[in-house]
Amino acid sequence: MNVVCIPGDGIGPEVMAATQEVIAAAGVDIQWIPAQAGLGCMEQFGEPLPEATLDLIHQHRVALKGPCTTPVGKGFRSINVRLRQGLDLYASVRPVKTLPGVTTPFERVNLIVVRENTEGLYAGREHVVVPGVVESLRVLTRAACERIVRYAFELARHEGRRKVTFCHKIEVLRLSDGMFLEAARTVADEFPFIEFEERRIDNVCMELVLYPERYDVLVMENLFGDVISDLCAGLVGGLGVVPGANIGTRAAVFEAVHGSAPDIAGRGLANPLALIRSAALMLDHVGQRSAARRIEQAVALTLESKAGLTRDLGGTGTTKTITEALICHLPQAA
Repeated sequence: MNVVCIPGDGIGPEVMAATQEVIAAAGVDIQWIPAQAGLGCMEQFGEPLPEATLDLIHQHRVALKGPCTTPVGKGFRSINVRLRQGLDLYASVRPVKTLPGVTTPFERVNLIVVRENTEGLYAGREHVVVPGVVESLRVLTRAACERIVRYAFELARHEGRRKVTFCHKIEVLRLSDGMFLEAARTVADEFPFIEFEERRIDNVCMELVLYPERYDVLVMENLFGDVISDLCAGLVGGLGVVPGANIGTRAAVFEAVHGSAPDIAGRGLANPLALIRSAALMLDHVGQRSAARRIEQAVALTLESKAGLTRDLGGTGTTKTITEALICHLPQAA
């Protein structure tokens, strides 16, 4: 199986190497196709996301990506946004679940955030009206609205989930969210055995930090999803432990959603769990479900035992020690 490998910036190469070790130990034979993206590409190619990288993903269909830095005010758009739009990776999928050994105020979080990935304000349609006035366009299309809601319902059915919650702000965004809500209701009618509810996005934010166990699958537009997915990560320990996937009809990119942490790059201190769990999502996506399940179980066993954990997870270990612990726990994973 061929998978495009994008190490990224900062700690990216370190967590990517750890992930590849764990995948190999799980018995999955992958031919890694190297590709580049990030600040390191600027000097060589003059841009952070070369067309050659997009071409490789188009060719091989699946990619695993480490964190990439997008400097503020440096003249280029987010690499992640360009990847999603260039490959039409319309569904951002963020599973969020309470993990053993990770202390948080909540014990029963188990939800999935599904975010529309290509439209909304992140379409990047902005212009200066007059000096001192900037207009940003929130662009939604009926087709994309229906597509992301249908993806959420299909995912719920595949995962045995009981409920899909559509998040909106229709009182303010009457036309755009009005069309989105109408599309959601139309799609929901195709899935009569899955509960459907409509919730205001501000109310969802409040309830997530009070009663997150009330939610199952949440689906929403781009900007709302960007905020909510990170909020939900905080419920279970932060971005360092949650996986991420960007799914399209013809390609999929799985990625660690945390930053590139340049302050600890090259020091062997990085926590690789987010990328390793993203790789498990990737393996499940391509039909390697047994290996994906074993890796997730090894993560749970490692966190529970607290063996080799990095500092951000409450231990004194390194990237090497946590990787060794994960590999050690793989044979125990059923």
